[in-house]
Formats: sequence, C-alpha cells, structure tokens
Amino acid sequence: MTMNKDELIELKVLGITRSEVQPGAYALLLENADSTPDEARRIPIVVGAAEAQSIAVNLEQVVPSRPLTHDLFVSMFHVYGIELQRVTIYSFKDGVFAAMLRVSNGSVEVDIDSRTSDAIAIALRTGAPIYTTKEVMDHTSYEWRRDGNYKPQPPVRLEDLPVEKLERRMQHYVDKEQYEKAALIQKIIASKTNSAQD
Repeated sequence: MTMNKDELIELKVLGITRSEVQPGAYALLLENADSTPDEARRIPIVVGAAEAQSIAVNLEQVVPSRPLTHDLFVSMFHVYGIELQRVTIYSFKDGVFAAMLRVSNGSVEVDIDSRTSDAIAIALRTGAPIYTTKEVMDHTSYEWRRDGNYKPQPPVRLEDLPVEKLERRMQHYVDKEQYEKAALIQKIIASKTNSAQD
C-alpha cells in the first residue's frame, strides 16, 4: 500500500482508559502530534485487556519480569537488523481500525498489515512515529478543547462524497441487505455520473 508520508497526520499516544462502550475493554487515546495544550483532535481506539496492559507497561516505564509478546518482536527486530520506520493507521471499516508497519532491513522496505493495538505497542517500544490518514482522522476523531467550547462538525452530505466512496458505501449496504439505502446511494451516483458527462 503506497502512502505519501507528506499526506499523513502524525499522532501521539495519550494513554489508556476503560472503555465506556465495551465492558472489559479499554480505550487507547491518540491525538494529533501538533495539538496545543488548549485544543486537539483525538481518536479513541478500543483495545483488549492484554494489549492495553502491554501499552500501559511501556507508557509507565514498567519493566516486566519476563518479556511480553511485543518486547519479543522488538528483540527480533534488533537481532535481524530490522528497523520499524513508522506505523500508519490507514483504514477504519465496520468499526475496526487497520494499521500497517513499515519496516526496513537497510536495503528493502516492506509494509506489514497489523492490528492497530499491536502496531502501536511495538511503535512505542522502538520510538517509531505513528501516523494516520486525513480520511481516518476526519471520520473517527473528535475535537477536544480545554475550555469545553467544542466546534460542531458539519454533517457530511452523501451528495458531497466522491463516487468512489459512494460505491463502497452502496456495496456495504448491499452486503448488509439494506437495499433501500443502497438504492438511494445508487440514485446519487447516477446523478453525479450524468452531471459529469454533461
């Protein structure tokens, strides 16, 4: 997957909290790296207890008695001369984030698909930067302001979405057998396509 680094948004890890959405799960909180003490864009990611523990151990600089799984990955990277160059959270689909590890052995660069929680746990241990795309940021983040005066986000109209996104959304509704919604999007696609041809 080719992603131009200049088009990515760098993130930083704020911490782990208990998830208010899923009992027994935790929320990993990220925010844009260029945030200010007074405002930021934040992305909450639900993670399991084991992943939350691994991330929290690193954030709190606790040294476990035996290496955790993510410590083992980092040790293997060092042994074989592999560098984690960056982590990119590149997708959010059906409520699930997807991430990519960009690794290099000095001569070859490879992207490896990963669970987002695993990718971040490894990035924290190696000091590698964490990025996301503008699309993921726009769809999953919320605005945090110290003074509590949040700027409401304007709703995204279907008519304003590009045809490619509309087609993906229509297919999603077809897969979910929500045919009325799919038919509505199909009409919008037809209207945009006809307008482009005029």
